[in-house]
Amino acid sequence: MGTASIWILGSTGSGKTGRLVQELCNWVDSNGDPNTPPLNRHQTAAESNAETGRRGGRQKQESLISQTLPRSLRLGQDEPPLLVFAATGDDRIPLTDRIIHATSGRYPIDSSTPLAFFQREILLFWPLLIQQLNLRAEFPLRVRPETEQELATRLWRDELDSGRLRQEGVSEYRMVRRTLDLLQLAASSGRRLEDVPVILQEGIEDANGDLDLWNCMGEVLLKWRRWCLQRGLLTYGIITELYWRHLLPNATYQDDLIRRYPAVFADDVDEYPKIVRDLFEVLLDAGIPGVFTYNPKGSVRQGLGADPDYLAGLAFRCHPQQLDSVSGLAGKLGKMALQVMEDPTVYLEEMEESGLSLPVASIQTTARSQLLRETGEAIAHAVHTGKVKPSEIAVIAPGLDAIARYSLQSILTSKGIPVQSLNEQRPLATVPVIRALLTLLALVYPGLGRLVDRDSVAEMLVVLSRRPDWESLKETEEGTNLLHPASFLIDPVRAGLLVDHCYSPATEQPKLLPVKAFPRWDRLGYRATTVYQEILDWIEERRSQLTSPIALLNSAIQEFLGRSSSLPPDQIAALRELMETAQHYWEVDARLRRCGEQDAPDYVTVGQFIQLLRKGTITANPFPVSALGGKPDCVTLATIFQYRAARQFHRWHFWLDIGSPLWSRGGAASLFAAPLFLQSWSGDPWTQEEEIRNDEDRLQRIVLDLLGRVGDRLILCHSDLATNGQEQTGPLLSVLNAWVPLEE
Repeated sequence: MGTASIWILGSTGSGKTGRLVQELCNWVDSNGDPNTPPLNRHQTAAESNAETGRRGGRQKQESLISQTLPRSLRLGQDEPPLLVFAATGDDRIPLTDRIIHATSGRYPIDSSTPLAFFQREILLFWPLLIQQLNLRAEFPLRVRPETEQELATRLWRDELDSGRLRQEGVSEYRMVRRTLDLLQLAASSGRRLEDVPVILQEGIEDANGDLDLWNCMGEVLLKWRRWCLQRGLLTYGIITELYWRHLLPNATYQDDLIRRYPAVFADDVDEYPKIVRDLFEVLLDAGIPGVFTYNPKGSVRQGLGADPDYLAGLAFRCHPQQLDSVSGLAGKLGKMALQVMEDPTVYLEEMEESGLSLPVASIQTTARSQLLRETGEAIAHAVHTGKVKPSEIAVIAPGLDAIARYSLQSILTSKGIPVQSLNEQRPLATVPVIRALLTLLALVYPGLGRLVDRDSVAEMLVVLSRRPDWESLKETEEGTNLLHPASFLIDPVRAGLLVDHCYSPATEQPKLLPVKAFPRWDRLGYRATTVYQEILDWIEERRSQLTSPIALLNSAIQEFLGRSSSLPPDQIAALRELMETAQHYWEVDARLRRCGEQDAPDYVTVGQFIQLLRKGTITANPFPVSALGGKPDCVTLATIFQYRAARQFHRWHFWLDIGSPLWSRGGAASLFAAPLFLQSWSGDPWTQEEEIRNDEDRLQRIVLDLLGRVGDRLILCHSDLATNGQEQTGPLLSVLNAWVPLEE
């Protein structure tokens, strides 16, 4: 590598990550300790050619190497560490493992994502910012997105109620989220927060007279930033702005930054925000070499703060390396897909003349319900006939609604094929275990009777009566459904009887009465009566000795759910997510109480926490924990964005709802006014023609990227009618009509 920076350009699965690891090994060979044995560069090259080229270079591996190597080998060197960037936290772990494996852990590395790096640097140099901005001398506390949403809603209550911060057709929740996202977009693009109203006025045609709305959004964002900094609260948006606007330009910080890192290695820079290039420019200007990988057809996070076109400008400062290998079906179908989307008629004539046979099949129905059923049956048939394993199948859709997810899971699970949703984002309150624990909180703390109803109490009794493993019945041992009624000592029928006769509702303190309040309590059975009495005694004991909500939740989990080790992985993840969310929520509450912002009784805060989760707030994912087992043999369900962001690879793909117009739209993968914060924005109003062109470019990237992530077979799934009964005429319908399916 030497002192020259390198720009590695390639498509999906071309071996960019493997080449980056190889260049890192070259740097270590040239600059490391001469007494250190040479690195295993042949193994690195093998990884680049075999693993990366064949499997898209991104199939997740279990993180064991970094855990088994001694810490002295990983970080015990005197040399300054190499700075290594990955696009996401899920990418960082396998990238770090590959580097440690290739270098035998003999040179220290500092791996991070851009946002995590900003956060760490802000915390590390907080005293410098206190002095520079005259902030309160208190260690900062990061605010998670769900808490940020609630605090901002409280702070902006006057503007929301007066109608100034309102937009027709947009709910209050969405309006607050949209406004907060503008802070993140402005910070990621290096725009001053004070300029946000001007950007919105110039970029959005003001047909509905929204000038006052844009000004109000700018005002409340400035108010929010000031309020947070005065209390030492940091959101992702504020962290990003503090870094690019105040910390990065600081000469003292730049001197320290240059001294700490001898080289920088960044993977997938097409997923990075604009200000990361500013960071790289500082390092390159100081003579620090860098290696960067770039996928011109990637840009998964464009619309979420990433600016791939601006990051591509780094190529002019580097020595280019072009990787021409293509993975998956992209080599066979990629060019054809672009041709058929551009002119289906010409492509059909070429197909008829050449008689091409493609590894493509289709499932076409009239109704979507029929499509889901036939798709599930086709997957089951392929698995049962041995054509493919469940772990080699992915079902990808532009938007996986609850109906599609539940239908496919039910069909496949009934046929003995496990299903796993990839990075499923759903509210915690949709998990029965979480709802039961929230009801338990409302029964223990006083003044929360309005948050409890009969149905929630009945559900709580069922969920908390999970049968211990050593008492498992035959039907629960043989079955795969862990929510079978036989898995619980109180079934739904008995729970309904108990609630009808033994639950006393009250505004201040609802109660569970002794079981003998039910005249025919003998009909409940010994087991149900015993476990009900245990729940009742536990509640009464906790009422008499009130502790913190965190301790109470932990005690409830150990008492009622810890007796069984057969909890499904998704429920265990939900419990971890609940505990992390609650821990953070009360940390913020304690900070606000110290600042004099919060003086309400504890039960009021508990009630606010319950309502926050019950109204459908999606909380942050729990901290990742590496499992020692192999990858589960499950069919993967994912949206387009989730699948591309996770950089998965499967032998078979089922593209669901191929005729949906959502394939070309950003949907949840694009934030409000995101194009206005790209460096390529002209400054003129964003027109409908530009929006259409943007959608077309996104669709081409999606198709080429997904084709590079499927190995053997592609099945296009289409129903004439969508769930709402409308005819589906999306842009990929021409691909379905052109590609003649193979007969099974």
